[in-house]
Amino acid sequence: MSDIKLFVSDVDGTLVTPDKRLTDAAVAAVARLHEAGIAFAVTSGRPPRGMAMLVEPLRITTPIGGFNGGLMVDPSMKVLEERRLPAAVAPEVVALLDHHGLDVWCYQGVDWYVRHLDAPHVAKEAATVQFSPVVDPDLGGIGGRVVKLVGVSDDPKAIAAATTALRDRLGHAVSAAASQPYYLDVTHPSANKGRVVAYLAGVLGVDESQIATIGDMPNDVLMFSRSGLSIAMGNADPEVQRCARRVTSSNDEDGFAAAVDRFVLG
Repeated sequence: MSDIKLFVSDVDGTLVTPDKRLTDAAVAAVARLHEAGIAFAVTSGRPPRGMAMLVEPLRITTPIGGFNGGLMVDPSMKVLEERRLPAAVAPEVVALLDHHGLDVWCYQGVDWYVRHLDAPHVAKEAATVQFSPVVDPDLGGIGGRVVKLVGVSDDPKAIAAATTALRDRLGHAVSAAASQPYYLDVTHPSANKGRVVAYLAGVLGVDESQIATIGDMPNDVLMFSRSGLSIAMGNADPEVQRCARRVTSSNDEDGFAAAVDRFVLG
């Protein structure tokens, strides 16, 4: 067995199937981690409430990293740490996303704001996270309480252009990375999955070399760099796979469970 003490997993595209199901194989794999004395944690671009349904079946006892680390909560959803976008920067981000033709979502605390209920991916996201957004043309008022902004578009070129523009203009003040091909997540500069790994290492008293991480998207790469063992999903882009030490099968082939058995427990 490896010397891994903590396994940190992304959720969408990794832990769950394309239709957002937690398979029996994934649940059993996490149970085997617990039996081996290896702690298990999750982090995601999702709001923390959107991961509450994972706590019981996976017996999660570790802090949960929502909004890519913008909000750390315990399994009861009690806030442990919050990193908000600077108040002066949030309106600039919204304007830039609008300029590139992306629909904009805003998360403030536990609330999710959208401009239109029938906007692209809203219904799908509500079904995934199991709660509904607040409809507000002003997105709840863009001020000092914003934890995450999301630019939404089915045009990959628009997502890429907005990502580049944000990093060029506001890279010192925000973290911008895709969490899905159609979502561009914008958070506090230190609210990223690399920071989540560092936070968990400190809280749990585990050296980063004893941590394994698994994910499928560009926002997972920063946590790859903070772990001793990094695993990319088979459904990840080649660029993401090149950043990981190992590659497993896809999330519609129980690639998460395969990674646990082959790379962590094997």
